[in-house]
Amino acid sequence: MAQRFGGKYSPSGAGSDPRTSPPQPPNLFDGKRPASGGARLNLLFLLALLPAIKGLTGNPAGLAFGIGGTVLLLGGSWLTREGLQAQAAYDLRKVAKRPAFPRKIFGAVLTGAGIALAGMASFGQPLTAALLGLLGSGLHLMSFGLDPLRDKGAEGVDDFQADRVARAVDEAEAHLAAMRDAILRARDRSLEARVDRFAAAARALFRRVESDPRDLTAARKYLSVYLMGARDATIKFADLYGQTRDARARADYETLLTDLETTFADRSQALLSNDSAALDVEIQVLRDRLQFETAPSKPD
Repeated sequence: MAQRFGGKYSPSGAGSDPRTSPPQPPNLFDGKRPASGGARLNLLFLLALLPAIKGLTGNPAGLAFGIGGTVLLLGGSWLTREGLQAQAAYDLRKVAKRPAFPRKIFGAVLTGAGIALAGMASFGQPLTAALLGLLGSGLHLMSFGLDPLRDKGAEGVDDFQADRVARAVDEAEAHLAAMRDAILRARDRSLEARVDRFAAAARALFRRVESDPRDLTAARKYLSVYLMGARDATIKFADLYGQTRDARARADYETLLTDLETTFADRSQALLSNDSAALDVEIQVLRDRLQFETAPSKPD
C-alpha cells in the first residue's frame, strides 16, 4: 500500500507551522556523532568469505585453513559490530560503566587469527601468516578503535545503584523498541514520528535517572508500568488501525501519547527541581560551616 511521505519539512508534515505544531522535545543526540565504521564493518563481513572461497581451490589442508579463517573472521566481525553498538550506548549516556567484555578488542584478536589462517591457506608459511595476522589486528584497532576502558561520570555513584538503574533503563528501552516495531504495522509515517517524539521524552527521563541513580525509586513506575502500558496500547492500536483506519481510535491513541509525553516531561522536571533544591541545601550547609570555622574566636 502506497504511503504519502510526511515529515517535519514536508508541506503537510508536522512542524510546518510553528503556531499549530506541538512543541518538539529536545533532541538527545544533539552534539553526538553516530557510531562510525558501518561501511567498514560491512566490508569486513564480505572479506571474511574470501578465505573459504580460496580454500575450495586448494588441497584439503588449504580448505581446512580457509574455512577456519572464515569462521574466525566472521566471529571477529560479529564481535566488532556488538562492540560498536555498545560504544554507541556508552557515548549516549552521561553516566555509563565500561563494557564488561571488550568486544572490539577481542574482535581484533579473532580478525588477526582469521587472517593468519587465511595466510596459511594461501602461502603455507607460518611466519608470513603470523605477520599478516598481527598486521590485520593492528589495522582493525586503527579502523574501529578500542572499547571504552573506564567508567564515565560514575564518580560518587554507588555501583549497586548504578547497576539497578542500568537494568531498569534497558528494560524501558526494550518497551520503547517494542512500541516502535508495533507502530510500523499501522503503516502511517506521522504516527511513527509521533511515537519517536514520545520516545525522546521518555529517554530524557532515562538520562535524568542515570545522572542521579537515587531518583530511580521516584521514576520506577514510569520506566516499567507506564511504558509497559504504552507498549500494550500501541500493539492493540496498530493491529486495529492497520485493518480499519479508524479515525476515532487514532485520535484516542494520539491523545494517550500526548498525556504520556507531558507526564514524563513533568517527572523529569520535578526530579531536576529536587536535585536543585538538594544542591541549594548542601551549599548553604557548607557556607554556614565555613563561616563558623573562619569566624574569629573571642578572647576569654
